[in-house]
Amino acid sequence: MRQFRTTLIGVILFIVFLVVNASIFIVDETEQVIITQFGQPVGQTITTPGIHFKVPFIQDANVFDKRYLEWDGDRNQVPTKDKKFIFVDTYARWQITDPLQFFIRLKDERGAQSRLDDILDGETRNAVAAHDLLEVVRSTNRTPVQIELISDEIEARLDRIAIGRDSIQKIVLKAANERSADLGIKILDFRFKRIKYVEEVQQRVYERMISERVRIAEKFRSEGRGEASKISGEREKELAKILSDAERLAAEIRGKADADAAAIYNNSYNKSAQSRELYEFLKTMEAYEASFDKETQIILSTESEFYKYLNRLK
Repeated sequence: MRQFRTTLIGVILFIVFLVVNASIFIVDETEQVIITQFGQPVGQTITTPGIHFKVPFIQDANVFDKRYLEWDGDRNQVPTKDKKFIFVDTYARWQITDPLQFFIRLKDERGAQSRLDDILDGETRNAVAAHDLLEVVRSTNRTPVQIELISDEIEARLDRIAIGRDSIQKIVLKAANERSADLGIKILDFRFKRIKYVEEVQQRVYERMISERVRIAEKFRSEGRGEASKISGEREKELAKILSDAERLAAEIRGKADADAAAIYNNSYNKSAQSRELYEFLKTMEAYEASFDKETQIILSTESEFYKYLNRLK
């Protein structure tokens, strides 16, 4: 009898434990809960962290995340307005703002991800197809660096955009939020993660880019060669002017030196007979040096000025 009573108490305690365990649930700070009874929502959304209670075995606690959630789209091939096919890879951030509506329309996060695939992929296709490729890949109108080195032709090729990538992302975000307004969620952010040409077009684009850069480089080289020739001509002109001025100055210096030497000779000649004789001797020696060499033969008169100094050497 005592053993039966002990067993009965144990069974009762176990049942009480199961009932209490099925009645209590804990809500984390990052969670929000919807209570359902036989699959239908009852009561208000529970957002307060802590211990909460429900009817055991009849009611269920459906937990949803409060935090920002990630949506990572598949890479899709999309045509732009100017008929260029590109691969577009996107991602977004979203949040459950109305758990009750979310549960009624989508049930869980898997259902939400599937619905977001339809909404965001569709709006991405619409936005990309409505704009040129240039608008999709660029956000601002760029100003060339060192614009003075770039010709007007090259600068003109930097086409300007009216919308831009950032604005297109906002267009997709706004349209997607309008379509998901009754789903109990809000899309917080949308971005193009990667944009790439399809393989068939990519090689032709690279070849065109290379050809264009080669043409620009050749234009710069041609302009450089012209500038180098101009600089070389200016250098030769300046060098010729410098040489001419130097030769003129040297001639002036030599002329002045000759004049000074002649004046010195004249002064010496006028000072005394001995000086005059020295002057005459020096001038005669200079004349000998200028007139004679080893192969020269001359006939002199005994009265010649040349002869009088030669005669003294005997």
